[in-house]
Amino acid sequence: MSDSSPDRPTAPVLDVWCELQCPDCRSALDDLRALRARYGDRLELRLRHFPLEKHKHAFAAAQAAEEALEQGQGWPYVEAVLGRVEELDRKGEPLLVEVARELGLDAEEFDTALIDGRHILIVDADQAEGKAIGVTGTPTYVIGGERLDGGKSQEGLRERIEEIADRLLAEHSA
Repeated sequence: MSDSSPDRPTAPVLDVWCELQCPDCRSALDDLRALRARYGDRLELRLRHFPLEKHKHAFAAAQAAEEALEQGQGWPYVEAVLGRVEELDRKGEPLLVEVARELGLDAEEFDTALIDGRHILIVDADQAEGKAIGVTGTPTYVIGGERLDGGKSQEGLRERIEEIADRLLAEHSA
């Protein structure tokens, strides 16, 4: 959450359209870590869900990521699950609960959230918005109104994101 008090301008937002069963999203983690290291809280990284039909556990993983966010461990959870894409492919939902337990989260609450579907509306809304703005694959980034598709290649994307972020930050401080 960004502090939007009047004396502190809101940070530019980088929407990261991601799918937790996607090897390309796992490859993008290094770029996301580098962006976090460079900008800290001056750039808000916002996870947006875009589960692809070809990955049968992606929708459940998106719901689990929302539960992790609610429990205060959104990005660590996302990184942990993306680090085990092949295992998620094999094990499915039990892995999602296992990762939560490993991170010290309330695993029973994860299990319940996956059963009761409390986060489905968020995932559905993200997916609908993604389709509306032309997201077709993951990872896709949106910053400053510009959409950058990382599903084909990550090459040069971090540099482009940094250019836009730097420009937005300069505009904010002007």
